[in-house]
Amino acid sequence: MTTSGLPAFFARRDIHYGWVVTAVTFLTMLATAGALGAPGVMLRPLEVEFGWKNSDISTAFAVRLVLFGLMGPFSAALMNRFGVRRVVVTALLLIIAGFGFSVTMTELWQLMLFWGLVIGFGTGMTATVLAATVATRWFVSRRGVVVGLLTASNATGQLIFLPVIAAATEAWGWRAALGLVVALLAVALLGVLFLMRDRPADIGLAPFGGTYQPAPAHTAGLLTLVSAPIMGLRDAARSYVFWVLAATFFVCGLSTNGLIQTHWVTICGDYGVAPVSAAGLLAFIGVFDFFGTLLSGWLSDRYDNRWLLFWYYGLRGLSLLYLPLTGFDPLLLAGFAVFYGLDWIATVPPTVKLAAERFGAEKAGLVFGWVFAAHQLGAATAAYGAGWSRTDLESYVPALMVAGGFCLAAAALCLTIERKREPAAPLPQAA
Repeated sequence: MTTSGLPAFFARRDIHYGWVVTAVTFLTMLATAGALGAPGVMLRPLEVEFGWKNSDISTAFAVRLVLFGLMGPFSAALMNRFGVRRVVVTALLLIIAGFGFSVTMTELWQLMLFWGLVIGFGTGMTATVLAATVATRWFVSRRGVVVGLLTASNATGQLIFLPVIAAATEAWGWRAALGLVVALLAVALLGVLFLMRDRPADIGLAPFGGTYQPAPAHTAGLLTLVSAPIMGLRDAARSYVFWVLAATFFVCGLSTNGLIQTHWVTICGDYGVAPVSAAGLLAFIGVFDFFGTLLSGWLSDRYDNRWLLFWYYGLRGLSLLYLPLTGFDPLLLAGFAVFYGLDWIATVPPTVKLAAERFGAEKAGLVFGWVFAAHQLGAATAAYGAGWSRTDLESYVPALMVAGGFCLAAAALCLTIERKREPAAPLPQAA
C-alpha cells in the first residue's frame, strides 16, 4: 500500500485510487468531447463570415474525425510506452493550441490545419481508447460500469456544452465561444497534472477487485511504437469477428458523430428551429445518452452482447428513418431526443466486451483502437456526405435515410457472430 501523497490520502478514507483516476479521465474526456463537438455549432457563422461552402467546412470536420479515429491504436501504444499522463497532457496542449490559433484564421487552409489536423491529432490521443485503457488497467470488477461511465462522458460532453457554446456564439461570436472551450480544457489539464497516475503498481496498489501486478518495463523504440499497432491490425484482420465489429462500428460513427453531432444545428435550422434551441435538444440527447450508456455497461456484464448490439442498431435506424416524418414539431422532436439519446453510443460497452472476450484482455485495447478507427471513418463519411447532400441536393433527408438503412443492416450483421462456447468441463477420472 502506498504511504504518502494523494493516493495515501484517499486510501485512508477507503477510496481506491482507481476511482480518482476515473474521475480525472471523466473530466478530460468531457472537456475534449466538448471541444470535438463545438465546431458543429459554428458551421453557419463560418459560412456567413467567410462565405465558405457547407461542404468545404465539412471537409475539415471530416479530416478531424478521421484523425480522431486513426490515432486510437497509436495512442494506445504511446500510452503503453510513455504513460497515460504524458500522452493526455500533450493531447490537451495540442487541442488548446489548435483552438487558440484558429481565432486568427481567415483562409480555408487554416481551418483545415487548426480544426482538421491539430485538433484531430489532439482529440485522437484522448479518444475512447483512453477509457478502455483506464478501465482495463485500474479495474477488474466493475470494469463494464467504468467503460460505460467514461464512454458516456465522451459522448455526453459533445452534447451538453453545445447550448452554452451556441448561446455564446450568438451573443459574442464564435471566437469568444472558443475561449470558453479553451478554459474548460485548461481545467482538465490541471486535473491531469495533479491527479492522474499511469498504473496501480506505480503507487503500490492492485487493480480494483484484482491482484497486484508489477508495472511492465518500457523498452520499445520508435519503430516498435509505429509497427505494434500495424502488426496488431494484421493479426486481428484474420478474425471474422474483428470485421463485424469494425463494420458495425463504422455504422455507429456514421449515424452519430458525423451526422447528428456535426449537422444537427443546421438540420434543425432548415426547419426553422433556432440554433440555441437546436443545441438545447442536442444537450437533451446527451443527458439521456449518459444514462443509456451507463445502463448499457450494466447490461453488457449480464446479457449476450450480440443481441444488445442488434437492438441498439435496429432501434437507432428506425429513429433516424422516423426523424424527417416529425416535421420537426417540438413535441415529436423531444420524443426523438429521448429515444435516440438512450441509444446514442450505448454500442460501446458491448463492443468492448466482445473485443476483450474474443481477443483477450492484453490485446483488447489495441483491437478496439482499430475498431474505433472504423467508427471515425464512418463519422467522417457522414460529416462530408451530409454536407454534400445539403449543398448539392439542398436537403439532409437523403443522408438521414442512408444512415437509418445502414443501422438496420448493422443490426442484422451483429447476429452473424457465433456465440462463444465455453470449454467443456473435464470428465471425472475413474478411481
